[in-house]
Amino acid sequence: MSAQKLLLDYVYENEIKNADRVYLTQPLEGGRVVDYTWKETLDRARRMATYLQAQGLERGDRVGIISKNCAHFIMAELAIWMAGYVTVALYPTINGDSVKYILDHSGAKLLFIGKLDTWDEIKTGIADDLPCVAMPLAPKTDYVTFDSVVASTEPLAGKPARTADELGILIYTSGSTGTPKGVMHGFGQMSAAAEGIVKALEINAEDRCLSYLPLAHVFERAYIETASFIAATHIFFAESLTTFVQDLNRARPTVFISVPRLWLKFQLGVFKKQPPKKLAMLMKIPILGGIIKKKVLTGLGLDQVRLAGSGSAPIPAELIAWYRDLGLNLIEGYAMSEDFAYSHLSRAGFAEPGYVGIPYDGVEVKISDEGEILIKSPGCMQGYFNAPEQTAESFTEDGFFKTGDRGERKPNGMLKITGRTKELFKTSKGKYVAPAPIENLINVDNSIEASMVTGSGQPQACALVVLNEDLRAKAGDAATRERLTAEFAALLSDVNSKVEHHEHLQFIAVISDEWTIESGMLTPTMKIRRSAVEDAYHAQIEGWYESKSKVVWA
Repeated sequence: MSAQKLLLDYVYENEIKNADRVYLTQPLEGGRVVDYTWKETLDRARRMATYLQAQGLERGDRVGIISKNCAHFIMAELAIWMAGYVTVALYPTINGDSVKYILDHSGAKLLFIGKLDTWDEIKTGIADDLPCVAMPLAPKTDYVTFDSVVASTEPLAGKPARTADELGILIYTSGSTGTPKGVMHGFGQMSAAAEGIVKALEINAEDRCLSYLPLAHVFERAYIETASFIAATHIFFAESLTTFVQDLNRARPTVFISVPRLWLKFQLGVFKKQPPKKLAMLMKIPILGGIIKKKVLTGLGLDQVRLAGSGSAPIPAELIAWYRDLGLNLIEGYAMSEDFAYSHLSRAGFAEPGYVGIPYDGVEVKISDEGEILIKSPGCMQGYFNAPEQTAESFTEDGFFKTGDRGERKPNGMLKITGRTKELFKTSKGKYVAPAPIENLINVDNSIEASMVTGSGQPQACALVVLNEDLRAKAGDAATRERLTAEFAALLSDVNSKVEHHEHLQFIAVISDEWTIESGMLTPTMKIRRSAVEDAYHAQIEGWYESKSKVVWA
């Protein structure tokens, strides 16, 4: 795999080759959209690059972007790169303290403000003397606007180049545990990973994608943004959660990626319209079954999808099998911020549910004596920003990155994730429990939206579960509670029959609250913040254990 041709080289090719082809489709209020061709996208980026260079920044300086996904995020990033700087993207859902930490830690010299829902909170973390540029969908501010710069500035000429070893982005981890770290990626690593992704998935200019997972996260950055630079795909953006179905139907994506929590929500939405047992029966009827499956996929806006992917967290094998039975080619991958999402992928002949596929081309993998997955990838980071000791500790002597994940490999290279080394907890009996595999057994239950297994220092583990949206509204009804209590008692027995004796759950606690990003229970990529959940219910958990009940209502 060659990384000599870098991302900006591909972008300049598209600027000429696909000049009048629509590249970005941005929804506006009221169902309106605006299209940007490659030529229009690069013209705006070039003008902004000229403006950035006029601000007195030095080559390699960091420039921040805080915004929900939108066309101008990509324009701003291209401008930053062409001008010679480094992008620092911040999650649009973080609080003011986290904004301040990342801007201070990265030493950002300028910040792009984009589409945001919680501006009043976010602005508390932005220093008064930090220069800012407001993108078109930004909250109302007194900052200089992106459009005014474009209207009054000449475009940067030529093909400004970056070298393979130059730093291009800092990706701050979503912080499910501890303080976010700034993962450094150079143009060589990003280009190699993006090339490999495009090649493996056969992404091309006829493909359409919907961008809605945070662009501050490596998953969206690799599979949607940088892949589009190489393959010239058409990117659509989502307007909001309330318009997501309309946005999806507008895009009719051919390539669609999501995270397990959302794949589960999509399934629960289908079951809300059609009970799972009845749907399963209908899907088995010849001819009619095919019509039903097509109708379900069309209702989800996924009927044109040729390739669907799940990543960022483990997904239950049964959920993958359900989508594949519908006719959706759902595959699971495995990667991290530190390897620019370039590690493992399911593909033809290597797509068994419960496994995350085989290594991408050029990726080496081995399992340590302690069961930890070790990766050497062409997309491997340069290190953690301003943290040389932490960087050194993250690699083996022979250059493999310590993922912190536990896993098993088949002789054919298929990898199964069996948990996180840091998520392991010890019961009072001295036995270690890996929560993720047990959670996958629980999450198969259609009444449950999310679960977390915990129990450090207790005789046995337990599970906290959040009901799906419909059931949360009915949880106060006595008959509903009685039915669910029986259902979860049966689930408890079933789960315990499938795990080792020391991993048995003592009870299932039904949580009445929803776990959200806003409440701090989830990361921006919808992974559970285990410490936050444990802290929230710490005062109650002893009483739950003492009750000796199989199902506890919180």
